[in-house]
Amino acid sequence: MMDRLTSMAVFVRAVDLGSFVAAAAELGLSAPMVGKHVRFLEERLGLRLLNRTTRRQSLTEFGRAYYERCRSVLAEAEAADALAADQLGEPRGRLRVALPVLFGRHCVLPILLDLARRHPQLELDLSFADGFVDLAEGGHDLAVRTGDLHDAAHLVTRRLARQRMVVCAAPSYLERHGRPAELADLADHDAVVYRRSGRVRPWLFPRDSGPPAELMPRHRLRLDDLGAIADAAAFGTGLAWLPSWLVRGRIRSGELVELLPEEGRLPYDVHALWLQTPHLPPKMRVAIDALAAELPGLM
Repeated sequence: MMDRLTSMAVFVRAVDLGSFVAAAAELGLSAPMVGKHVRFLEERLGLRLLNRTTRRQSLTEFGRAYYERCRSVLAEAEAADALAADQLGEPRGRLRVALPVLFGRHCVLPILLDLARRHPQLELDLSFADGFVDLAEGGHDLAVRTGDLHDAAHLVTRRLARQRMVVCAAPSYLERHGRPAELADLADHDAVVYRRSGRVRPWLFPRDSGPPAELMPRHRLRLDDLGAIADAAAFGTGLAWLPSWLVRGRIRSGELVELLPEEGRLPYDVHALWLQTPHLPPKMRVAIDALAAELPGLM
């Protein structure tokens, strides 16, 4: 049984070159084999493709229409093969990524810098900003976002990792005010809280069933920068509710103390987002795969 796609390719070259002999010379076949491919197609279709005499050949009316379709089919097949080669190719070109400021600098940037080191033809164009990023209008290939994805209905998303929140305070604060033993004790403590877009976010604590418990601690300090909140907590100003990756080093050094570990650490998802595309360029694929592989270890 002959391969139909191969026979189509032979038929197209025979038409383009004007003879079976010329097509055979180019394709490394014998002229009878070229004829055999064309006859295979004609027998399969039940219609003649070529009118041939000893001196010339010409397409039948059906043969001309079939020839045009074959060219389209072969072009699509070549594009499919090129797609596979592209997927396996070396990442190259400019990769434009939108990142949240603190998380991007502490966690994502080292992974992307290592990626650029391993792929010399890859360029990085990184934007650090908190809040909503419009990928289409901003000209970004990729965005990394933490938390909810209320506005991602028309985007492709992939969860990369889960960051977990912890309550912590400086030893100096705990010496003055005591250590909370349970969730209800937080009402008796001062806190430094996160404010974003004018709104103070409540502290959330996971429950085995149902939604997480919400708590709005007493506070006089409201900051819109998590790093500044960690600094204020380390200064002894009050309790803080922060991502574990941000305060892990300070907890290890004793600068901060983790509180209420039995309450569990609420997970916040970290996602990669990108516009829908027929296929993912190698530069995006390797970046997303690297982040998915390495970010969980930092969380």
